[in-house]
Amino acid sequence: MINLNQHQLNKAELMYFQRSLKLPHRIPIFFGLPKVHKTPVTLQAVVSTTNSLLAVISVWLDYKMKDLLTLTKSYIKTSPAVINDLNHLALPKGAKLFTADAISMYTNIDTDLGINSISSFLHANKDYLPQSFPTQLFLEVLKIVMQNNIFSFGETYWLQETGTAMGTPSACAYVTLSYGHHENESILTNFQDNLLFYRRYIDDVFGMWSPNGNNPEQEWESFKDQLNKWGTLRWKIEEPSNHTTFLDLNIKIKDSFIAFSTFQKPLNLYLYLPPLLAHPFSCLKGLINGEMKRYWLQNDTKGFETLIAKFIKRLHERGHSIEQLSPLFQQAANMLEVRDRESIDHTTTDSPNLLYIHLAHHHNGIQSRTVKKYLKKR
Repeated sequence: MINLNQHQLNKAELMYFQRSLKLPHRIPIFFGLPKVHKTPVTLQAVVSTTNSLLAVISVWLDYKMKDLLTLTKSYIKTSPAVINDLNHLALPKGAKLFTADAISMYTNIDTDLGINSISSFLHANKDYLPQSFPTQLFLEVLKIVMQNNIFSFGETYWLQETGTAMGTPSACAYVTLSYGHHENESILTNFQDNLLFYRRYIDDVFGMWSPNGNNPEQEWESFKDQLNKWGTLRWKIEEPSNHTTFLDLNIKIKDSFIAFSTFQKPLNLYLYLPPLLAHPFSCLKGLINGEMKRYWLQNDTKGFETLIAKFIKRLHERGHSIEQLSPLFQQAANMLEVRDRESIDHTTTDSPNLLYIHLAHHHNGIQSRTVKKYLKKR
């Protein structure tokens, strides 16, 4: 199939297939992970497709889907994007927040419905697709991946007959796009006067609802019916209120304004890397920089200080000394001050003569900073 359709692939994609298909492959393996945080305990079905033939073509499929995700009007990638969008939103009187959680989304998307939905999505957005997008080959590969998920369990072999192909690299993008067509054509069109804000991260929906008519209860019930009017997929929908949780955010309507704070699960064990593991020191530095930036963006000053105190305590309990942590937190705080002054230099030193070297880390081996210093002297 790849040879017959190589004219639809660019040079890098063709090279990817030629190299990957020469490697040895294995049959995907099915296993289960207990969800110990659930009551009663349930089992999470998992299919490991690593090094399988199906994974090779599914990786390409996932890569091509990245060009399509932004065409789904509900698409959201990160919580900072949610904060940025809501900060620019006018909040009318009576507006409420809500969330919806899909019930077993992956397994409840009928295979034929999902494929047909993405086919219709491509047709509806044909004018916005990249000029070289291989629509025909894309749909052929999509059918192969979704209809041929064969895996082993013990000494037996199974074919998944319906639902999203479990364990395949394109699964997340597939469920985003397939239901996204229903959102584009139905939900966001029919309820555009009520939905002040509507975003979905895979199987989690967050929105802002505004009653707009003489029968607000009927409007809300019609919206819930429309969410569930797509195959066998059903949603657990939270009633509109002034407070909800989405991704890693607590979101609250307070005095006609939207306030944010960081949401942390009660069962989170915060198993940060202990200091004795052979990881680059930059891992700890990156963790502190990233978390401080996230806490600063999501909280007011008091909430930020509270979370930083907890963060330091959790790192200390994992074995990191206060003497080691103090300069790293100070550096991260200085970076936050620079960001606030908007004086970060975004210029790069990229040039055709720039050489990138990646070394496998060993705590007793040569460090990358040593290599950089040596090369600068040459």
